[in-house]
Amino acid sequence: MKLLKVSNIAWIAVFVALLSAKSLSAQSTIVHDPVMIRENSTYYLFATGLGIDVLSSADMINWTKEKPVFESGPQWAIDAVPGFKGHIWAPDISYHNGQYYLYYSVSAFGKNTSCIGVATNKTLDPDDPGFKWVDHGKVIQSFPGQTEWNAIDPNLVVDRDGTPYLFFGSFWDGLKRVKMKHDLLSVDEDANAIPTVASRAKSSDETNTSSVDENAADAGVNAIEAPFVFQKGDYYYFFASIDFCCRGVKSSYKMIVGRSKSLTGKFVDKDGENMAQGGGSIVLQGDENWHGVGHNGVVSFDGKDYLVFHGYDAKDGGHPKLLIREITWDANLWPVVEL
Repeated sequence: MKLLKVSNIAWIAVFVALLSAKSLSAQSTIVHDPVMIRENSTYYLFATGLGIDVLSSADMINWTKEKPVFESGPQWAIDAVPGFKGHIWAPDISYHNGQYYLYYSVSAFGKNTSCIGVATNKTLDPDDPGFKWVDHGKVIQSFPGQTEWNAIDPNLVVDRDGTPYLFFGSFWDGLKRVKMKHDLLSVDEDANAIPTVASRAKSSDETNTSSVDENAADAGVNAIEAPFVFQKGDYYYFFASIDFCCRGVKSSYKMIVGRSKSLTGKFVDKDGENMAQGGGSIVLQGDENWHGVGHNGVVSFDGKDYLVFHGYDAKDGGHPKLLIREITWDANLWPVVEL
C-alpha cells in the first residue's frame, strides 16, 4: 500500500469498513493493491487489509468477501515492526512447486521499518479439506538508516531458466530485485548489494525528480512503487506505479511500463530510456472519474490479458475501487489499456 502519512490511518479504516459487505459488484468493490489468480473456475483477489483481504468470484464481476488470510497479525511481524497492528499491505500471489505462495508487506507508516513475509497454501478454496495458510515468516527486511530501500510491495517472478527473483520497493532508492532460493522462502544473495531496477531519478547523484508533495521526509521524493513483472512472448514487462496514492480525490497515481528480454537486464521504455534512470512509458493515468489509478497486477485467462488495479472514485469521495481492464498490444508489442 505504500507510503502513507499517519493522518491517513483513519481514511484507511473507512475503506476497510466499507469492504465488510458480503457481496460486491465490480467497480463498487472497495479494494487497495489488488492481485488476482484463478484456481479451477474461481477467481481469487488478494488485497491490502487487516490480515490480508480475500475476495472470490465466478465471473470477475460479482465478488464475495472471504475470511482474511490471518486472523491476527503474525507475531514475528509485531516483533519486527514497532506499531504494526495487523494491517498488511500489497500481497502478491502465485503458484509454484505444487502450492500457492502469498508474499505480503508489513511496515511502519512513512518509514522503511518494513518486512516482506510469505505464506503458503495448497489450495485457495476455503471449503477444501486441505485449505490451510502456513506462514513462513520474514523473507527480507529494511532498516531506517541502514538500507536505502523499502521492503514492501513484493512480486515474485521465475526466470525462463527456473531462477526465482523477488522485485519490491517503494520510494527511497526505488524498486529493487533480489535473487531467491528455489524454496522461494528466503533470499539467495547479499541483500546489501542488490540493484535498483526502476527509479524516478535519472542518475545516482540525483535525489529526486518530483516535489515533496506532503511526503514523509525519511522516504525522499522518489515517488515510485508497486513493481509487477509480466512475461509475454520474448519480453518481461515491468509495470510500476508513480506519484502519489492514498489521498482520495487528491491522489495522482499512474502506471508506467518498460520491458527487457531478461529479468536481470535493464528494462527500457518505448523511447529506449532505462527505467533505473527515470525511464518508463505511461500505461494508464487518472481522469475526471478516477483520481489516480495504480498498484496493478497483470493476469492472463483464456487467451486474454488483464490489468488489475485500484482507482480513487471521484464520484464516491475518493474511495479506492477495484478496476479490471483488458490489455491489448500495439504493433510494437507494447500494452494498451483504456480506463
